[in-house]
Amino acid sequence: MRAHLARVDAVIVQAVIAGALSFSHLHDVAAAAGQDGWKAWAYPVSVDLLLVAAWRRMRQLQRAGQAAGGPRLWFLVALAASLGANVATAGLLDLDDVPAWLRVTVAGWPAVAFFGGPLLAHAPHTPEEPAASPATDAATAPDGGSCDVEGPDHKVPYSADPEPAPEPSAAPATAPAVALPPALVDRVRALAEEHRLATGRLADPDAIRIRLGLPPSMTASVAAHL
Repeated sequence: MRAHLARVDAVIVQAVIAGALSFSHLHDVAAAAGQDGWKAWAYPVSVDLLLVAAWRRMRQLQRAGQAAGGPRLWFLVALAASLGANVATAGLLDLDDVPAWLRVTVAGWPAVAFFGGPLLAHAPHTPEEPAASPATDAATAPDGGSCDVEGPDHKVPYSADPEPAPEPSAAPATAPAVALPPALVDRVRALAEEHRLATGRLADPDAIRIRLGLPPSMTASVAAHL
């Protein structure tokens, strides 16, 4: 636990130092470009806030699996402003005689930040579609009717009236016995005896007929030889 806190403290200290240095560099560049007083202190706040807002929005869109081109663009703009101020104060730029393009860039920054900030803050959030639950799917009858679902052990009665099942047709008349060839008769009796020895019960004529591959009309002929 103490090791974890030590790592967290080190990260916070590093972030505070880096933020303070970047803040100071942005202030110096803004003051050198003619933005004196409170305006020079407002520039670093504006740049850092845009940087953080763009990063946060970009991460949200990436986690949602959506395109993050817009937030990434504003993040690069804010990063270029912060990094440019840090590099400019490294002796590559004479802060006592800044060029005109830098004065124009610093003077136009508030409009850029004012345009990018609201776009990031008020961008429409696309809600994730909730996954359909099994209970909801089961609660809808195939024909559009609804039903009550109480649990896996309960029946699901549909409210729509089911179509009446067709009445079973009358049983077909028993086909007359057909004479079987002697070889087939021997085979029928052998299978019947095998079944009796294995189970101790008489063989079913229909089962013998199925084993021999005969049509249903031959059941009576098989039964006549058992």
